[in-house]
Amino acid sequence: MITDTHTHLYAEQFDEDRNEMITRAKEAGVSRFFIPAIDSSYTDSMLALEHNYPNDVFLMMGLHPTSVKENYKEELAHVKNWINKRNFYAIGEIGIDLYWDKTFLKQQQEAFRTQIQWAKEKKLPIVIHCRDAFDEIFEVLENEKGDDLFGIFHCFTGDLKQAKRAIAYNMKLGIGGVATFKNGKIDKFLNEIDIKHIVLETDSPYLAPTPYRGKRNESSYITQVIGKLVDIYGLSFEEISEITTQNSKDIFNV
Repeated sequence: MITDTHTHLYAEQFDEDRNEMITRAKEAGVSRFFIPAIDSSYTDSMLALEHNYPNDVFLMMGLHPTSVKENYKEELAHVKNWINKRNFYAIGEIGIDLYWDKTFLKQQQEAFRTQIQWAKEKKLPIVIHCRDAFDEIFEVLENEKGDDLFGIFHCFTGDLKQAKRAIAYNMKLGIGGVATFKNGKIDKFLNEIDIKHIVLETDSPYLAPTPYRGKRNESSYITQVIGKLVDIYGLSFEEISEITTQNSKDIFNV
């Protein structure tokens, strides 16, 4: 059993061949797909995906930091309404992104803190999006740390010190295609991180691993990430799959 802990299966990039793409993933051994939210414009597509694949798809709810704009309070209200209405497996993806735009930093920080607190109330994990914002993310986590704070640091691209700090906040590290890049850097120190702290992800349709880099990513390509971890940890493909899936079960409680 292989678990993709972060895949945007509802993305427009899959509209032409979604069913075939999911079939390819299943044939590759992927049987659990965890689906992060972005904003209210994708909610209907996420629910439709769950309806069509009720045994395979596990939904999160949250407001992505790049969707924190002038109307962020309305978007947060949308998140709150849905997490009060039904069950989700995580609050995510949430966090801070300063790569594209720093205009709404304060609002991103507020949205991040607010959603962490909702996750604690619901006893749910958080799934963190961080881009050019490690210091800002850690500042919020430092103020919110505790036994009730846990989750996944999605698409982890930091250094060893940052990895250890993320783990200290009860976060697993989401490892995907970046680990296969020649300039990805994280493969240089991952062997110093116990595999009990690692979960697998694709972030498809983004960040396709080598040899598909630059093309549309899909969940079946997670096997390339496992292959890289086989080299890093000296474990078998099956062992990597089993351990990382168990790690995901520990986080998502399913």
